[in-house]
This record gives sequence, structure tokens and C-alpha cells, in this order.
Amino acid sequence: MTLFQAFLEAIESLAGNKLRSGLTILGIVIGVGAVIAMLSIGRGAEASITGSIQGIGTNLLFVFRGSPDDSVRNPDPLTMGDADALAEPFAAPSISGVAPVLQGSGEVTFGGETTNTQFTGITPAYGPLRNYNVTEGEFINEGHLIGRASVVVLGPDVAEALFGRTEAIVGETVRVEGQPFRVIGILEAKGGGGFGPSEDDQILVPLTTAQTRLIRRSTADRVDMIMVQAISAEAVPQAQAEIADILRTRHKTEVGIDDFTIATQQEFLETFSTITGVLTIFLGGIAGISLLVGGIGIMNIMLVSVTERTREIGLRKALGARKADILIQFLTESSVLSLIGGIIGIGLGWLISVIVQQVAAANETVFVPQIGWDAVLLATIFSAAVGLFFGIYPANRAASLEPVEALRYE
Repeated sequence: MTLFQAFLEAIESLAGNKLRSGLTILGIVIGVGAVIAMLSIGRGAEASITGSIQGIGTNLLFVFRGSPDDSVRNPDPLTMGDADALAEPFAAPSISGVAPVLQGSGEVTFGGETTNTQFTGITPAYGPLRNYNVTEGEFINEGHLIGRASVVVLGPDVAEALFGRTEAIVGETVRVEGQPFRVIGILEAKGGGGFGPSEDDQILVPLTTAQTRLIRRSTADRVDMIMVQAISAEAVPQAQAEIADILRTRHKTEVGIDDFTIATQQEFLETFSTITGVLTIFLGGIAGISLLVGGIGIMNIMLVSVTERTREIGLRKALGARKADILIQFLTESSVLSLIGGIIGIGLGWLISVIVQQVAAANETVFVPQIGWDAVLLATIFSAAVGLFFGIYPANRAASLEPVEALRYE
């Protein structure tokens, strides 16, 4: 018996009981569809997160208070003096920009509308470092900083929540924690949120204003974080070394007992890539269980088929069919079942990915699942392998039947 003949007989046999074959195929369809959908969603999440991080810039460093392993007790806080020292070009020639940041959260109101959002106290250098632009109005400048001006730049989500629009808002007065602030600009939408707070759901105020009126710390010049921009992506290691040297001198600490942490974009990318990679494998593993269940369903149906066709098998053997012919016939049937299920499952996985993308778009989240050919190929090969594996026992059982006993079977 040739493989083509075995294929035709398999199609004919499966078509003889369409409902049972369809239900068996359904298990494989769900399994393959789930594998492809989960892998594409996991890859989409990874691309979305890494894209957002890379969009900030590959030459940024972030300085935080405290040692990386929390081994230093009572670390010195970061201050405006630290930021000024890092901005000194002779001491740190690899650094092109420094932006101290103060962060908090609270209530912003306008008229009868209220929203809770994040406050970020910044200097004018913050905008270029974070690639922030305004769609109308202006960004915070040195005059606002020196005068401790009660001005605010609204994120588009905050503007939408308070005004129901993101245009023609400049000049309006909102209340931040009950205090009046004049709106001077609206940030350009960056979208996202995903696994963290959205960059569109925040307000920016002058750092000096935040220090005196909104976000109180233990000392007047204390900041929560210092963002540093290296002159290039290649200069990041040198900039990191310069930052460490300056802060060790100012904080009077020795190498190995730093009371500060320096994080780079590359470290963030590696961390998130590891997390999303584990997440993708985890989701794919869960979906793979569906394929296993589908394979058990194939074995169950093939065993039933062997029992129902015992006399047919005996007759074939009596007419000269070899054990290999019977084995190939039943293996082909199980493989065809899983292969058809795999092909339909590819379409189901693609459909699920499209639905997830549309749901994300409806929630104003930029998220694009990525269906790779390797995932499609893996799911297809795996589904065929499932059919073969779970078809071996029923096929071997059919091929091992004795012709005389099979012909006498009722």
C-alpha cells in the first residue's frame, strides 16, 4: 500500500463518520489555535514593552537612592547638588544632559470633574531627555523654574478626563491638590500603559514648585531620581563610571558600598525581555496542554475505530494485507485528523490574535500580536507529531490482530 492510497482510504474512513471526526479534530484545533495565539500575544507584549523603552532613548541612565542589593542602611538621599555635580562638563565629559525628578500622586480637578494622577516635578531638561513634545502651548522653561510658577503641563489622558478634549485648553486653571495651576501645555500622546502606568496619565510641574507646594521630602533639595543622558549609546559605560565616581565622592562612600543605584536602558530591556520570555513560554506551555488533550482524544477515537472495524481488519489480512499495511493505514488516519486540526487551528490562532489587537485598540493601547512563521511551523509539526504518537498504539493494536480471530469478532 502506498502512502497516497493510505491517505485516500483515511479520508474515506473519516468521512464515513463526520460528526465523530469533527469533534476529534476540534481538540487539535483548540490546542494549535491556543499555542499560536499565546505565542503571538507574548511576543507582541515583548515588542510593545521594549519598543516603549527604546523610544525613550538608548543612551539614558537612571540614578536612584539606595544600593542595588539594599545592603546599605540609611543611604544618603539624592539632591539637587548631586544633579548639578553630574551636569558639570569637566567632571563628567561623557554626560550631555541631567534631569532631576520628583514624583508623587494626587487629585486634579476642574469644574465638577476630578481625576487621580501622577505628579512629576521636572526641570526644562526633562523634555528633551524623555522625547516629550507638546501638541499646544509650551513646555516648562527656566523662568517657570526660577519663579516657582504655578503652571502645569497636562498629559492627554488627564486633559480628556477633566475637559473631555485635548485641544483649546491652554490658559485654563485646574486645581492640583486644591491649589490653582494654570495650564500652559498639553503633552503629545505616547499611548501604551500595558504593564505599567501610562505616560499619558500624568501632569508635569516645575521642580521647584513641586518641592515647595506639592511633594514634600525630608530636605528641601531632595529628589527621587536623576535622569542622565550620555553623549551616545557607546558612551553609556563611561558615563556610568563617571556618575559613580562623582556620587561616591559627594556621599563619601567606598567602592562596593555604594548608597545609590545606576540603571541603564539596556538593563531594563534585558529584564523585561527575560520576564516576557518566561511569560511567553508559560503561556505556550499552558496552550500545549490543550494539544495533549486533543492527542488523547485522537487515541480514544482510533481505539474505538479499531474495535468497530475488527472484522474489516481481519478480512483485509485474509486477503493478503500485511501488518505494515494495517499499521500505515491507521497511522495515516490519526495523522490526517491532527493535520486538518492543525491547519484550522492556525486560522483560529490568527483570529484570536486579531481580536486581541482590536480589543487593545478599543482601549487605546498600542499592542500588536506578532505571529511568527516559526510558531506556525512549530504548532503544525507538533500537531502532526501528536497524531502520530497517539495513533501508534491503536494502529499497532489493529495490525497485531489475528485474521481468524478478527473474522470471528462480533
